[in-house]
Amino acid sequence: MQSPKEIFLELLKPDGKPERQLKQYEALTMALWDPINGYLRGNRQRGCTSQDRWGTTIMWPAEAPGPMPHITQENKVCPDITRWRDFVHAPDLEANCTQGWEECRALAREKAGEDRLIAGFMGTGIFEQCHFLMGFEDTLTNLYEHPQEMHELIDYITDYRIRYVKMLIDNLHPDLIFSHDDWGTKDALFMKPEMWREFFKEPYRRFYGYIRSRGVIALHHADSYLVPIVEDMVELGIQVWQGVLPENDIPALQRQLQGRMVLMGGIGAAIDRPDATESEVRSYVSQALEAYCPGGHYIPSITYGLFGTVYPHVDPLIDDEIDRYNSTLHMPAVTCDPVPRRKLTAKQTEAAKVQEETGSDLLSALSLALCKGQRKKVLQLCQEGLDQGVEAQLLLSDGLVDGMTRLGNDFSAGRAFVPEMLMAARCMTAALELLKPRLTSGSSKVLGRVCLGTVKGDMHDIGKNLVKIMMEGCGLEVIDLGVDVSPEQFVATAVEQHCDIIACSSLLTTTMNEMRRVVQLAEEKGIRQKVKIMVGGAPITQSFCDEIGADAYTDDAGQAARVAAGLLESA
Repeated sequence: MQSPKEIFLELLKPDGKPERQLKQYEALTMALWDPINGYLRGNRQRGCTSQDRWGTTIMWPAEAPGPMPHITQENKVCPDITRWRDFVHAPDLEANCTQGWEECRALAREKAGEDRLIAGFMGTGIFEQCHFLMGFEDTLTNLYEHPQEMHELIDYITDYRIRYVKMLIDNLHPDLIFSHDDWGTKDALFMKPEMWREFFKEPYRRFYGYIRSRGVIALHHADSYLVPIVEDMVELGIQVWQGVLPENDIPALQRQLQGRMVLMGGIGAAIDRPDATESEVRSYVSQALEAYCPGGHYIPSITYGLFGTVYPHVDPLIDDEIDRYNSTLHMPAVTCDPVPRRKLTAKQTEAAKVQEETGSDLLSALSLALCKGQRKKVLQLCQEGLDQGVEAQLLLSDGLVDGMTRLGNDFSAGRAFVPEMLMAARCMTAALELLKPRLTSGSSKVLGRVCLGTVKGDMHDIGKNLVKIMMEGCGLEVIDLGVDVSPEQFVATAVEQHCDIIACSSLLTTTMNEMRRVVQLAEEKGIRQKVKIMVGGAPITQSFCDEIGADAYTDDAGQAARVAAGLLESA
C-alpha cells in the first residue's frame, strides 16, 4: 500500500498511478515553527494590533480567524512609490534567524516520519508584500502610473524572497516549499493577464526556478480565479496549485493540463459555517469528489492556505467523505462543476467587440476617456464642455456616470479588472472637483444615500472599496463605515444619516452571520420598511440573502451599483 508521501509523489508524475485520493494535507507536515516564521510572525496575537518586520500594521480582532494588514493613509509603510527606497527595508533574516534550526529540523523529521513530506511555509508573497507596504489600491494604480518604480520594488522583494527560501532550504531541508500569493478574487484576476505577466511572471520565474534548482517541490497557494494564467504557472515551475476554487472549472483545467500540474482544493468555504449540517457538508464534498477525482492529478482539500477548517465539525466530515469515495468503485464522472463560473453571454461578447469605438461627440469621448483612466483627458474634456456651455450636470450624468456604468458592466463581464476601476475612480474624483462649483444643489440630483461597510470581525476592504467606487459613480451618496462594523453601527448610521440602503460586505464565513443581525436589528428599530439591505462577499449566496431576509445579493461591484440604483428607483 502506498504511503501518503508516495501518493503525493505519484501525482507529480504526468503518468503517475496513485492508489487512492489523498485526504487534504495528510501527505504534508507543515513546518510552521521554523526560526524565520518565528521572527516574522511571532508577535501576532488574537485580539491585538502589532507591526510586522516590514512595519505594516497587523490587526487580529478577537472574533476573526486570523490576522490581516490594516493600512491607512497615516500608517502605510510606503506613502510615495517614487521614494520607495526611503521607506522600504526588508527584514535582516541573516542577522536574526541563525539559531534554532537543528531543533526545528529534528522536530520536522520526527513529525513527518517516513510517510509524509516536510513542507517549508512562506506567507506573504511578492504581490501581497507590495500591498502590505502601500495598500491594495496604491499597488494596483502604481502599476499604471509608476511602472519603473514598481518593477524596482518588486525586484527588491523578489531578492528578499530568494534569500528567505535559500535559508529555509539550507537549514530546514524541506521536501516542498509552500508559498502564498493571491492574484485574484474568486472569479477574476486582480489585473489583466498581460499586466500580471509584465510585472510578476519573471520575478516568480526566478523564485520558483531557484526552488526547483535545489530539488525541492514548488507549491503555490492562491484561492483565486487563475484560469487565464494557468499555462504561465506551469511554465514558472509550479508543480502544485493549492487553493483551487471551484469557480476555476476544475474538470476543464484537468483536461487542459494533462497532468502537468497537480490541483489541490475544490472544497470551498461555503460549507465551513457553524450552521453547516452533516448532510449538507457530505453532499457538497461528495459532488466535488465525483466531479474532480476522475480527472486525475487532484488532491481534494479545503481551499484555505493551511490545513483545517474554521469550524471543527466540518473537517472530519470532509475526510470521512474522501474515505468513503476511496472505498467504492468509480466510473468517469459526467457531473458539472458545483459552482460554475460566470460566462459571457452572446450579447456581452458582441459588446466587447465595440468597446473601443471612438466617441462621436464630447460626452461619449468623456465617457470613453474615463473608462480608460485617462485623467488629463477627462479634465480637458470637462473643461472644454464647460467652455462650450455644456451643463455640468450633463457632463456628470451623460459623460462621467455613463463611463463608470460602462466600466462596471465590463467588470461584471470579465473585460475590465480592479486597476482599471481604481484609475477611473480617481478620474471621477478629479473631474468632480472641477465640476463641483457648477453643480448646485438644485441641479445635482443624488439618487439616494447608502451606508456601506465590512461586517464586524472582518478586516477585508477591497471588495467594499470597489462597491463604493461604483455606487458613487452611479450617483449614490456613500457613507463608508470602513471595516469591522457592528450591526449597531450600521443601523444607527442609517437612522442618523437618513440612509436608503445598508450595504454589508463579508469575506469570511465566520462573520457572515453578522448580516443576519443587521436585518434583525433594523426590524427591531422600526426602519426595515424604509431601508433596503444589500449583502455581498465571497461566501455570500442568494440563498443566504433570502434566508436572512435581506433585499438583494450581488457578486461584484458593478452589479451592486446597478442593483442599488434599481432598488431606489422602484421604491
